[in-house]
Amino acid sequence: MQALKLVPTVLYFDTLADFAAEYPVTERDLLVTNEWLYTPYVAPLGWKANVIYQEKYGMGEPSDEMIDGIVREASQYEYDRILALGGGTILDICKVLALDVPERVEDLYTGKVAPVKVKKLVCIPTTCGTGSEVTNVAIAELKQLHLKKGIAVEETFADLAVLIPETMNGLPYKVFVTSSVDALIHAIESYLSPKASPFTELLSIEAIRLIMKGYKAIVDGGEDARFAYMKDFVFASNYAGIAFGNAGCAAVHALSYSIGGAFHVPHGEANYQFFTEVMKCYVKKAPDGKIRNLTGLLASVLGLSPDADVYGEFDAFLGKLIAKKPLREYGMTETQIDDFTKSTVDNQQRLLANNYVFLEDADLRAIFAALY
Repeated sequence: MQALKLVPTVLYFDTLADFAAEYPVTERDLLVTNEWLYTPYVAPLGWKANVIYQEKYGMGEPSDEMIDGIVREASQYEYDRILALGGGTILDICKVLALDVPERVEDLYTGKVAPVKVKKLVCIPTTCGTGSEVTNVAIAELKQLHLKKGIAVEETFADLAVLIPETMNGLPYKVFVTSSVDALIHAIESYLSPKASPFTELLSIEAIRLIMKGYKAIVDGGEDARFAYMKDFVFASNYAGIAFGNAGCAAVHALSYSIGGAFHVPHGEANYQFFTEVMKCYVKKAPDGKIRNLTGLLASVLGLSPDADVYGEFDAFLGKLIAKKPLREYGMTETQIDDFTKSTVDNQQRLLANNYVFLEDADLRAIFAALY
């Protein structure tokens, strides 16, 4: 059994200027970023790279249409290396941009075209959620298929993953919360995964502790309290990324892609809607397994007795940071309970294979129904 694999070299710098001093940026680089990041952080540094602004091709999470548009613009430039400076959307797009992309990127996601890497890739995350800089997972909404799908192959690993807390300071509070909740769920799902190893468990546990320490400070001190803990959140996101990159995510993510794709719900927010119900299902089906350890860990960080309603209290605690609401409020209809169940079973086996315990189709349907 493989215990741990980390493909990108991980670097840490306090600032982008420190990074560029050691790894100079030249005209042979292509920078993919957002203008609201470029203006305050990159423009003063005078980088010579050609620049593509992701938002020119759409807002929100990656789609095949967005990627196809960026690929067409990138074809105008001569470059050897891609610098992906942004959140999970930009990092996922650039993992694909580093490949020999066919005319329709959908063909990569559906397996019609085999991935071939042709460019070097440097990932610099500016959110503290996806851990995408150290994983080979690239998610996109396939518009014509009305489906969110991932590609996860050796060719989509970055060459360098660069952690720079400075780039997180401009995050709007809601984006900070939804991204860091995503990291928390990465850590929890990878901890429970049957593919977990002692190495990934260490990373998962430390990520949970760091994130919860920061969250408690925010609950006590208000939104701005997060800035004193930003380095912790950066590392926690990275730890969780390494953990789930090795051990995988599971049912929470598999279920969340339904409302993410259909109603454009932010990824971390979508995951949070399903988290507690999935954990309750796990506890019901296998209460004496590894989830007992997780329950004890969460009880400890919340200052609760393990015999308390830990997941209820955990839900209430996170509810102070991010709203939870019935799925119908996103636009889901009752008939979609069956539709989304079938879509999850048909399209998310890559994730469902990492479940703590096997979930029947009826279990997945019951989760949708309970949250509807």
